[in-house]
Amino acid sequence: MRQTIDGAAFRRMVISAAAAIEINKQHINELNVFPVPDGDTGTNMSMSLNNAVADLKRAEDPTLTQAADITASALLRGARGNSGVILSLLFRGIAKSLKGCEEATGERFAAAMQTGVENAYKAVMKPAEGTILTVARLAAVGAQDAVKENDYVELAIEAAMERGKLALEDTVNQNPVLKKAGVVDAGGVGWITILGAMLSSLRGEDVIAPEAGQEAAVKDEASFSDFNTEDITFSYCTEFIVSRDNENDPEALRAWLDTMGDSLVLVEDDEIIKVHVHTNHPGEVIEKALTYGGLVTVKIENMRLQHTEKVLSEAEKNNQIAKPEKRYGMVAVCAGDGLSAVFKDLGADQVIRGGQTMNPSTQDILQAINRTPADTVFVFPNNKNIIMAAEQTQPLTEKQVVVVRSRTVPQGISAMLAFDPDASVEENLEAMREARHSVSTMQVTYAARNSDFDGHAIHEGDYLALYGSALFGTSRDINSLIKGLAEKTASEGKEIVTIFYGEDIDEKTAEKALKIFEKTCPNAEISLISGGQPVYYYLISAE
Repeated sequence: MRQTIDGAAFRRMVISAAAAIEINKQHINELNVFPVPDGDTGTNMSMSLNNAVADLKRAEDPTLTQAADITASALLRGARGNSGVILSLLFRGIAKSLKGCEEATGERFAAAMQTGVENAYKAVMKPAEGTILTVARLAAVGAQDAVKENDYVELAIEAAMERGKLALEDTVNQNPVLKKAGVVDAGGVGWITILGAMLSSLRGEDVIAPEAGQEAAVKDEASFSDFNTEDITFSYCTEFIVSRDNENDPEALRAWLDTMGDSLVLVEDDEIIKVHVHTNHPGEVIEKALTYGGLVTVKIENMRLQHTEKVLSEAEKNNQIAKPEKRYGMVAVCAGDGLSAVFKDLGADQVIRGGQTMNPSTQDILQAINRTPADTVFVFPNNKNIIMAAEQTQPLTEKQVVVVRSRTVPQGISAMLAFDPDASVEENLEAMREARHSVSTMQVTYAARNSDFDGHAIHEGDYLALYGSALFGTSRDINSLIKGLAEKTASEGKEIVTIFYGEDIDEKTAEKALKIFEKTCPNAEISLISGGQPVYYYLISAE
């Protein structure tokens, strides 16, 4: 195991890191959930690191101090976007900590990583958790913990990568934007990629940059259409470098810029000040910057225009319209593999996963409609909160969309059973309306909090039974509620009963509910099906 690193080793580590980012940059780009505030994260990190690689390759036998300084200086000047600037801050702190070192042990390198983190947090005006900063911070903690027992640099980087991976997995829970898109932080992925490549190089397995034209495989991507252009508060991504031509305090500039926008990062050394900020007034920002010195570089991008282009591109890709192969098609919304299978057996071309607590968007429904190879598409929302989203698709597609206003899964199933492929749209719609009105829906779930509803005192953890849209009753005994629902079903003379049990109910428990209904409703035809639905222990259809 490698105990120390010198300048040659550090140079190889950085070159390997740049190669690894280049290989994986497209994957990192596709994780960039907020479309274009800083361009593409992977590309920005790659171009920033490659600027350092170019300078490192020109240096002859640099010492560790020299190699670290060259890397930090080149990154600062070549940093692109927010991710590139933060990357430069991390390496600048490392260089600062390694100043004067010919070699670094694990303890020294772990301390350098921590200095890099402190440097980055200090420079970012409003650091947010669930980002590359979080991943880098916890990775440094992992390195410091590891070297308390064994002072090996290889062990420090290995531990940093392992702790960083855990932190990366948790970013989806820390950042609401990531949670909405269902992905981890793109910058965090970049930092873990860098640590992994540095470790490989240290072990004698340098990462080689791909030849021109090679692309990394994309495994996951975030959806730009989940975000509205209006979500971009400040329109212009503004980046610049000014020379330090006077004694004006950069901290005063930092404070002023913080009033002009967000996503502010300001770093400086003895010669330059580098700024990244999102603002609606780039002209004023540049004018203020000129009071510190001459402009070395400047870049201003309109993020609203970029976002619109991204969304249009994604919409074109996602909304490809299937050519009609038949007169009618069907799209249904439900949650649970069992329920999904029922709708497919009834003829649904597309089943969208959704329902209570997870309503699909208009875009989700539109994509399913457009993928259905039919001229006319019947949509079964199967939830009152999804009907409006479904109806919004009608003017958005060249297909005829007919929304059957099913408010529950049993209503949707009954409506589909009434479908006649030889009837007109109007005839089918009328038959489906009658069918969904003829079915009674019963649902058994639980109380998430204490409340008083419709004269019922409800306590957290109680079982709740709904009959139609009304509260039927509450109890600590689920079987007593089942029995009450069965008695009401019998009193109304229902002839066909279907019990769909959810993902939290096993078959043996569900059979108890079946027996209760069979005993209470001896004249009804009763069936039991595994619906697999979340939230609701039972969905019961009676007609």
